[in-house]
Amino acid sequence: MAQEFLLFLLVLTVLCAAAIAARKFDLTPAIVFLIVGVALAFVPGMPPIVMEPEAVLLLVLPPLIYSAGVSMSWREFKYNLRPISMLAIGAVIFTTCAVACAAHWLLHLPWAVGFVLGAIVSPPDVVAPLAIARRLGLEHRILVILEGEGLANDATALILYRFAVAAVMTGSFSLLTATVSFTGILIGEIVFGIVIGWLSLRLRQWAHDTRVEISLSLLTPYLAFWVPHHFGGSGVIATVVTGLYVSWNGPLLISAATRLQGIFFWDFVIWLIEGVLFLIVGFQTKLLFETSKVLPLNDVLLAIAITSAIVIVARFMWVFPSAYLPQLFSERIRKRDPAPPWRVIVIIGFTGIRGVVSLAVALALPFTLPDGEAFPHRNLLLLTSFGVIFVTVVGIGAALPWVVKWLGLAKKGHAEAVREREAEIAARREILESARETLKTIIAERELPESLAKFLEARHETRMRALPDPPRNEGENTPATKGASMVREIITVERTLLHKLLRDGKITDETRRRIERDLDLEEAVVNNREKNTPL
Repeated sequence: MAQEFLLFLLVLTVLCAAAIAARKFDLTPAIVFLIVGVALAFVPGMPPIVMEPEAVLLLVLPPLIYSAGVSMSWREFKYNLRPISMLAIGAVIFTTCAVACAAHWLLHLPWAVGFVLGAIVSPPDVVAPLAIARRLGLEHRILVILEGEGLANDATALILYRFAVAAVMTGSFSLLTATVSFTGILIGEIVFGIVIGWLSLRLRQWAHDTRVEISLSLLTPYLAFWVPHHFGGSGVIATVVTGLYVSWNGPLLISAATRLQGIFFWDFVIWLIEGVLFLIVGFQTKLLFETSKVLPLNDVLLAIAITSAIVIVARFMWVFPSAYLPQLFSERIRKRDPAPPWRVIVIIGFTGIRGVVSLAVALALPFTLPDGEAFPHRNLLLLTSFGVIFVTVVGIGAALPWVVKWLGLAKKGHAEAVREREAEIAARREILESARETLKTIIAERELPESLAKFLEARHETRMRALPDPPRNEGENTPATKGASMVREIITVERTLLHKLLRDGKITDETRRRIERDLDLEEAVVNNREKNTPL
């Protein structure tokens, strides 16, 4: 136990160091974590870190999916449901079939084994491409589509994976049975996800305790995932639906204290999970290297090259027809959702980065068939899956910024951010104007004392004057962005004086904590406004 804890501390130390290096050199953290993990795997004396597939699928995947679902807007998800479905279901099935054909005709694998490989490598990761896309300032709708795809595509891939493995194990496959099962799983998990979302919010509302509410929020994704998974479903769809339900219905049911603390809690949990996962994926290199010794190196490299090329090309082959053909055949779609520019389709096609789920399901492959024989080509499937992950994370991840710059999409993202900032300020102004009228009514109807009325009016006027003006041009600063550093400087002076008063014995520690919390909240507000102001 002590050795395992020391190993965890080592991984956490490496994770922090890699994150600092990524920020220092402006690199994508996922790429740095993966490369550092690969390098450390071959350090002499480094203890092996084995990825447990069940731990990834049952312990790590639920909070990742749930958190992404909560952060996703149900309104935007529903509006973009057609492109999300085309990618999360259509692209995954198309890629699985394309990889299966290539594996059978070019690598001479049995059809069932080819479909297993296709199901493993077909779903793009939700973590790495989104992290890169957000750093590049892409348009909001692109991010919504990519995030929506990442939420749902694992479910499609996991269901296909189970069907394909069952076909290898039994030697038979029924398309009708698979279709009926897929439909039943989809409907059942949607209903179950709604029920869990409703139950979670009601329990959290009844708790009236921030610590209990946050604990319930952590339990929610596991309940939503484990029950359908136990009964043969994927668990992913139910968890996604639960997250979307909480996202849409939670704002009026979750207390302010819980929301503030929950944001920081979940932000840390997700950062830790994502970082550790990519490090551990890199650590698997040594294990995979030992496995590769039993196979001809040329066969492994050929399988990785062919499969990587197929998953990249198949995505492009799918995204263009799926984006434009519906526009040609449906006038309703043309009016509701005009055809997107080709540059947007290119960047969506270029973000097919594979991740930890692909490696987890590859490691979860059975070792033997029911008759006791070895699972056919298991080592080759495992090595090929890791190779595709490495090629897409490092290759596509490193090239994506250049592609975005070449397509000129970052400028469009900046212009959209400016418009969004304008809408935000307009919304703030409308809210405050409405609150002003309500305040006048309250003062008149309740006959408040003059001193209290003046205090409330002064507070309101202060908030009105604090509304910033959005920048109109790139690089232009507003009073809000100019004043942010000055406000932080003043808060630092206040903190210094606060601690001097504590050292001099003029206030107690409890008083210091209360004042310090107010200063922290004020600085958090300043940082939030500055962060969301495009420069």
